Amino acid sequence: MRRGFSLIELLIVIAIILIIITVSVPAYNKAQMFAREMAASKAVQTIQTAEVMYQSQNGHYAQTLRELGPPETGPSTAAAAGLISGSLAGGTVGGYKFTLHATTDTYAIGASPVAYGASGRKSFYMDQTGILRANDEPEPATSASPEFAK
Repeated sequence: MRRGFSLIELLIVIAIILIIITVSVPAYNKAQMFAREMAASKAVQTIQTAEVMYQSQNGHYAQTLRELGPPETGPSTAAAAGLISGSLAGGTVGGYKFTLHATTDTYAIGASPVAYGASGRKSFYMDQTGILRANDEPEPATSASPEFAK
């Protein structure tokens, strides 16, 4: 009576497992990239909401992400309003780098992949119009980029 598997049978099983891995890894990476892109688009919308709240409380838009972030100690102030998370106020989250440029009357929010093609293929842009725009090229999205359809 024979027990166990032969070497050929084990090699066939290993080959099948390797084929399954080879097929599934690109799909997994694509799903991860899509998730990072959607998280970045939501983070841009979060920053936009925080800018509107900041402006209503202080009479002008925040100049930096740090102004929207939490205070290091003590209560919220105009220098650290506590409207976004500390990690988002740091500027880099989930493979994306976030920027904020503002004047008294306008602002522009940008989100670009830290490593284009690896952490994401889309960059995002939003200004005081509230329209989210995206670019699928390595260059950052701008006000001239097409509207992002979710």
